[in-house]
Amino acid sequence: MRFVFESEQPPVSHPTVDLGCGYWCTINYDSVISSALAIVVTIIAAVLIARSMSSERPNRVQALAEWAFAYVRRTSDENAPDASSFVVPLAATLGFYILVANYLDFFPITLIPNVHPFVLLHWYNIRIRGFRGYLAYYTRPHDMHWAPRIIFTILNVIEEIVKPVTLSLRLFGNLLAGILMVYVIGVLLPPVLAAPLTAVWKLFDVLFIGLIQAFIFMLLTLVYFGLAREGLEQEHSH
Repeated sequence: MRFVFESEQPPVSHPTVDLGCGYWCTINYDSVISSALAIVVTIIAAVLIARSMSSERPNRVQALAEWAFAYVRRTSDENAPDASSFVVPLAATLGFYILVANYLDFFPITLIPNVHPFVLLHWYNIRIRGFRGYLAYYTRPHDMHWAPRIIFTILNVIEEIVKPVTLSLRLFGNLLAGILMVYVIGVLLPPVLAAPLTAVWKLFDVLFIGLIQAFIFMLLTLVYFGLAREGLEQEHSH
């Protein structure tokens, strides 16, 4: 088995553009194009769904959209009730975008859909705590002696930095696993068996796993805003 894979070419290669400033300035422009396509389709689909809604004769798509939006609102009210006005549209849009990207099978491997919720998350944290309270948030737990809190401060900062990175790695792992499954099926099985099995796998990967990924990222967005309020009630009580 090891020799079979060593003799094969990598299953995927990305055309890149080098901006001349090292590894971090190398852009896979197929990912940029696929991300832009997913954004356009998301916007068009959202507009069409909104225009098709009617209070007199609601259709199945409207019922599904209203159920999903109501679930997002309830979850937001439980985690960050004072931020629902922007957290609900943010989480719903992020989940819908990832769902569309999966269904297009052009999953964008980029930090962008994971970074912008965290930018708003830090802005929200500053808004509810003030800038000094925001800085003090990284020194939790506040009931400990100052010496061990230095270590926890470092860990808290690292935690906030790696959150969008870990979500991006989750996206990357999801895509890589799907590609490797298709690759393994094509290498190990004859074409007469590989073709139908690949079709079945892609349907499962895109329709089922894609839906789960969209739900997870929508839910994690709401949970992270709820975690931003950690200890806020205790701070206000002092």
